Amino acid sequence: MKVFCGRANPTTGSVEWLEEDEHYDYHQEIARSSYADMLHDKDRNMKYYQGIRAAVSRVKDKGQTALVLDIGTGTGLLSMMAVTAGADFCYAIEVFKPMANAAVKIVEKNGFSDKIKIINKHSTEVTIGPDGDMPCRANILITELFDTELIGEGALPSYEHAHRHLVQKNCEAVPHRATVYAQLVESRRMWSWNKLFPIRVQTSLGEQVIVPPLELERCPGAPSVYDIQLNQVSPTDFTVLSNVLPMFSVDFSKQVSSSTASHSRQFEPLASGQAQVVLSWWDIEMDPEGKIKCTTAPFWAHSDPEELQWRDHWMQCVYFLPEEEPVVQGSALCLVAHHDDYCVWYSLQRTSPEKDGRAHPARPVCDCQAHLLWNRPRFGEINDQNRTDQYVQALRTVLKPDSVCLCISDGSLLSILAHHLGAEQVFTIENSAASHRLMKKIFKANHLEDKINIIEKRPELLTPADLEGKKVSLLLGEPFFTTSLLPWHNLYFWYVRTAVDRHLAPGAVVMPQAASLHMMVVEFRDLWRIRSPCGDCEGFNVHIMDDMIKHALDFRESKEAEPHPLWEYPCRSRSEPQQILTFDFRQPVPLQAVCAEGAIELKRPGRSHGAVLWMEYHLTPDSTVSTGLLKPAEDKGYCCWNPHCKQAVYFFNTTLDPRVPPGGPQTITYTVEFHPHTGDVTVDFTLSDALDRGC
Repeated sequence: MKVFCGRANPTTGSVEWLEEDEHYDYHQEIARSSYADMLHDKDRNMKYYQGIRAAVSRVKDKGQTALVLDIGTGTGLLSMMAVTAGADFCYAIEVFKPMANAAVKIVEKNGFSDKIKIINKHSTEVTIGPDGDMPCRANILITELFDTELIGEGALPSYEHAHRHLVQKNCEAVPHRATVYAQLVESRRMWSWNKLFPIRVQTSLGEQVIVPPLELERCPGAPSVYDIQLNQVSPTDFTVLSNVLPMFSVDFSKQVSSSTASHSRQFEPLASGQAQVVLSWWDIEMDPEGKIKCTTAPFWAHSDPEELQWRDHWMQCVYFLPEEEPVVQGSALCLVAHHDDYCVWYSLQRTSPEKDGRAHPARPVCDCQAHLLWNRPRFGEINDQNRTDQYVQALRTVLKPDSVCLCISDGSLLSILAHHLGAEQVFTIENSAASHRLMKKIFKANHLEDKINIIEKRPELLTPADLEGKKVSLLLGEPFFTTSLLPWHNLYFWYVRTAVDRHLAPGAVVMPQAASLHMMVVEFRDLWRIRSPCGDCEGFNVHIMDDMIKHALDFRESKEAEPHPLWEYPCRSRSEPQQILTFDFRQPVPLQAVCAEGAIELKRPGRSHGAVLWMEYHLTPDSTVSTGLLKPAEDKGYCCWNPHCKQAVYFFNTTLDPRVPPGGPQTITYTVEFHPHTGDVTVDFTLSDALDRGC
């Protein structure tokens, strides 16, 4: 059966109704899931297997029947491990129906159908009794409900319910215990992901400084954790202010509470500085003795950095203190971890909250609008003074004393730059209420509320009255729009430029004047794992899961490129970067598709895991801003990516994953097409004959 799905097109700005398969959302969930990454996580799988064997042995040694409850079974892997370890029966809970159906097939394929029952329910809906899902309570609890923050997937409520209703008192649990660790640091780079810094603009009248509103400075920020690959942050980007502190532990073998709680740890700062950021991670102990441990610690806190396991389904956490606070070396302080049922946040206090009887503080909530409008990379982008200087230099070449400017970008400071550089009149379109409110606050803080006109409406609804009867001589954009996920989604600027064409004066200047799409074939050090078939996992056949993901990837949207911040995912270039399409913003969007064909020559040995695509914006003929590669790849091919932007990745399938022989370069041919009606960019790849033969 087909259903109609509405979606907002981030490139054209229009709402589209598309005919999709009724299981469209399911296929998207599977295609974009981390199942492959988890199955490739050798350390995780091995530690779980060891812990399960030990738990089953402890139950058997007591002369008891080993009954397992596996919550969030996924592929059924942990239940199959339990049966292989000697468990008498497993009840495997999986709420996601397509995944539960796959688990049934995987369990049957591996010959465990008589020992494992897949229950397609949320664990809180499972019943106990003669007519229930389980005849009695289990005495072994196995779960993998953890995210980067540990509790963000609802682990605490699930454990709380399971202990009350589904498992025996003092049951065995795998994992047995989890501990959350934290380290206080000072980091201008990471703090720039959370606060707006003063921005300096050199003008003919001297230096002007754009200051943040007081509300933004005092705002505690967004409540969500920033999960990143912390191992890719250079140690030179932060100063350690504390030792690694164990903040709190959860014993999963006993009754768990999901109530709000605070945990305080006193420490003496290792150095004086500004306390700004808390770095956090966790480990899980699979046994009561803590001998079988799986950790997400970054390399500098890892017991054996050489054995560091790469994974993307669990990363590390960056938390921002509500405000930066000075600390003095050796002067004792308390770092406090607060959590509710799904979220963790931190505060720095002079005394322990337990001693002075203070209540648990509420989860931080943004009240300045900025954290609702700008994500973490966007904060970093706006705070990048070098980037600002580049826009200032470009603006100087196109601005005239009588310029009437219209700025089109969400929550952009370009309008302020244009005003400070001498534009006669500046208008800015903010078509969301959040961006409108934020820009009003920023203009007021800089005494510009009567200098820059904010227009709160969709660009295509713009009227001459909105522009006070004037024609626009300079149309500006970064471009940046909050709805953009893939690099070409910011081509929305082109559609807006087309919509406001009648408001442009003859000879009006558009900045950026053009954009180009670039591509390069790469070999990833690790990221390839998230799309690589697993086959067998710890001796169990999971080919059915591979086939399920492949089938999900056959759906239309899943064939598109995936956005990834490649500064977190090291890769080597196999080819030189190549410009594959250009977009002329000086002209309206064309009615016909823009197509190109070409070939990319593979010059470096290695594997071709995929193609990376990014946009470059040509502000003027002499100034270009790249959202991807920042400089030519090194001799060995290592790449330096724009840390403020996500790049688009097309992962090649297994038939397009050649090893290049030493006999000379090979090529990958491509066809790329820009579809003006939808704003989509599609790329198709084919191998050269030599590579098709498996050379």
